[in-house]
Amino acid sequence: MSNGSFPPTPRRLGGTLVIVLAVLAPVCFAGWLVWRSMDEGDAEATGAPGPPPLSAGPSATRDDGRRDDPASSGRPPSPGRTSDERALRGKVVVVDPGHNPRNRDHTAEIARLVDVGTHRKECDTTGAATNAGYAEAAFTLDVSRRVRTLLRERGATVKLTQDDDRPYGPCVDERAAIGNTARADAAVSVHADGAGAGQRGFHVILPASVRGGGADTSAITGPSRHLGDSLVRRFSEATGSAPANYLGGGEGLTVRDDLGGLNLSTVPKVFIECGNMRDSKDAALLTDARWRQRAARGIADGITDFLRGKR
Repeated sequence: MSNGSFPPTPRRLGGTLVIVLAVLAPVCFAGWLVWRSMDEGDAEATGAPGPPPLSAGPSATRDDGRRDDPASSGRPPSPGRTSDERALRGKVVVVDPGHNPRNRDHTAEIARLVDVGTHRKECDTTGAATNAGYAEAAFTLDVSRRVRTLLRERGATVKLTQDDDRPYGPCVDERAAIGNTARADAAVSVHADGAGAGQRGFHVILPASVRGGGADTSAITGPSRHLGDSLVRRFSEATGSAPANYLGGGEGLTVRDDLGGLNLSTVPKVFIECGNMRDSKDAALLTDARWRQRAARGIADGITDFLRGKR
């Protein structure tokens, strides 16, 4: 039996604790929220790193090398990317390396006259050279091969009028015929000028409106002008060269009616004179393999723009 004093029962003590905890819990949680908001505010104000953001899912690599959200996939490639792979599939391009490295060994053959529609002209010439002896024919063949590589990478069918695979020529009338027979979508004859010292820069030669004999350029003068405009723009961008300071009025375009390769063409065709071999500053560029690669890219980009209808 008890002596009459009754200690608190465990049930009553537990009830008291439950009441105390029920009161304190909301207060503590509210205090924690206040502290947390102050801590994050301090981090934003001081630049201290806050908690990492929640991931929105796996990221994808963009064309320019940066990471991007998958939701943005499907937008056009960034301007920095050359998105021309297979862009020229089905297109035919004829690249005409001016002259021939072995023309100098066949002077009699290249001196014979051929019909260029409105008159007769030499089959071909040896071309110009730098003061140090670097031949225009070597320059044009190197650049043309580089253009061919770039255009083939974009899906085009590319044909050279000569690839150092014949003893001389071809003659200017045959050069035009190669483009015509191929039904080329564009043809470009690659050259370098032989003007005087101090005359610098590049220019593009367009076909004049010629009709007579076997020549009729009436169907190609318009598209050839568009091709020429594209080449001037893209060649300048790629090389940093300015249009010629000695002809073309600073626009980089001239028109001629005496070139058999243009007069006899039935497909859009232009000549590009990439610089002046007789000027020391231009010659330093023309003999630089890295610059020749830029020149080739400018030509290839100009052709690509033309074939894709860009103005």
